[in-house]
Amino acid sequence: MTTPLLEVRDLTVRYPTSVLAVDRVSFTLAAGETLALVGGSGSGKSSIAAAVLMLRRPEAGSVRFEGRELTALDERALRRLRPALQPVFQDPYGSLSPRLRAHDAIAEPLRVQGRWDPLTGPARVRELLDLVRLDPGLARRRPYELSGGQCQRVGIARALACEPRLLVLDEPVSALDPSVRAGIVNLLNELRDELGLGQLFIGHDLALIRHVAHRVAVLRHGRIIETGPAGQVWAAPADPYTRELLAAGDLLARVVQ
Repeated sequence: MTTPLLEVRDLTVRYPTSVLAVDRVSFTLAAGETLALVGGSGSGKSSIAAAVLMLRRPEAGSVRFEGRELTALDERALRRLRPALQPVFQDPYGSLSPRLRAHDAIAEPLRVQGRWDPLTGPARVRELLDLVRLDPGLARRRPYELSGGQCQRVGIARALACEPRLLVLDEPVSALDPSVRAGIVNLLNELRDELGLGQLFIGHDLALIRHVAHRVAVLRHGRIIETGPAGQVWAAPADPYTRELLAAGDLLARVVQ
């Protein structure tokens, strides 16, 4: 049997205030697959993302990446592994340093990981800009000189710099204009297929997610209440809460139009 890229079992996350954010959640993710975690605010989806990245240690449960138990690793071991698991954040401007030009933001992970070569590094940055379909002429610009969509492409290029095998995408298009979202979604799909990436996609819009994900897990109050192929969950949701999410997305789409 093939080992999953990511395997989460009975994950439990509790905050210092004793709030139970994630309650015994389990799922798997294969290389080249996108799994979407969908739910409203407070459903636990971002807490799961933080636990997968070991930015927050879970109270209980297992997080295995390529068969390796992440919860058993100390910070030094995690630091060596982090290039393989990279986040893309919701806020395209806030996730980039306002002081760094796009070129330097993309190069930063290579420098941090000791992989920067002054001879080949600039060519690698140009390659990454091309990979995210961004004009190399924008490399000298700072975030305030770029659009939201361009900043998010810089963030994606930065995440790809160290050749990860898993991207954790925390609401990566929700802060963007509707006209820009489709381009980022298409880019993420192309990168997944081209590079064989696993993608854990965090979101709340089922109508959008059916164009991104192979499978969907719907979260409510920290638990998975429904899971299945994205098209199936979108077309015939089994749980009333999933139907509420779909109805809310349809209403928002009509308001935006």
